[in-house]
Amino acid sequence: MLCSVKLLPRSPSRARLRASFASFAVFAALGCKDQAKESAIHAVPDAAWLADLIAKDVAEVERGLPQGAAKLAPLVAAGADPKQDIAGVRKALMRVRRDVIDLNVAKSTFFALTDAEGIGIRNDLEEDVMAGQNLGALFPAIAKAKIAYATGTGAFPAPPGAPPKTTADEDWIAGAPVKRPDGSTGALLVTGWSYRYFARHLQEALKTRLLEQAKAGQETKFPVYYTAVFDKAGVYAAPLTPDVDTKALSTQDLSGKSASGPCTGTLTIDDRPFGFAALLTPALGPGTGVVVLRSEDM
Repeated sequence: MLCSVKLLPRSPSRARLRASFASFAVFAALGCKDQAKESAIHAVPDAAWLADLIAKDVAEVERGLPQGAAKLAPLVAAGADPKQDIAGVRKALMRVRRDVIDLNVAKSTFFALTDAEGIGIRNDLEEDVMAGQNLGALFPAIAKAKIAYATGTGAFPAPPGAPPKTTADEDWIAGAPVKRPDGSTGALLVTGWSYRYFARHLQEALKTRLLEQAKAGQETKFPVYYTAVFDKAGVYAAPLTPDVDTKALSTQDLSGKSASGPCTGTLTIDDRPFGFAALLTPALGPGTGVVVLRSEDM
């Protein structure tokens, strides 16, 4: 049986957000004694902690990308055309990622240089499938990045010759202008990650947190748990998450239920009781958030 509880209206204050979760935990502890609802109670602080981590991860890119773009200005200065030195562009991208502290620790899977219109020139990966791609068409946010730092979502197509994607995914992208001495934009520095890759990062971070809690005696059982990023279009779970779990979460309208505040509920998946907690993470985008699916049932 699904038990979905909507909490206090969402507030921009993180303290109010935690208070909403705390209020639910008290209510659930008093009125919901079954295994799934106990798992939902445990998922609440996990989701809140991951929301804080997401804000930190996005802030690293927001701070670091404009700094990196400034360091790439020589590529477009004095009439230079970065398309004429592809190897030099890659070296510059790798150097920027190394030298800008926030970019060095960012969770990005790539850094790329495009022309001012968003056409890919080169990325920092050994094998480049972005060169020549119209990133501006794939990611409308690229157009805004011509003026100032901007973020958005879209989806990269499968590389030529690769099998078609069998699991839905979304790509989060950020861009910043690389300015010429006259102030015009000569190129764009672009970075990003896929939501499924990012969910894996979140799942590994949560694993470390749970292990630390177990060592401290705060966790009496090590749970079965999964993390996912969601938006209005779908749920993007970490790789190796069973499809049945992703599909179960996809039926919950997580974006809608968490629109006015954090939400929680219970599910039975393959006869196993699960609880989940979800909340929006505006730093990733409108209607986008994180969900933790958890089961204490051994």
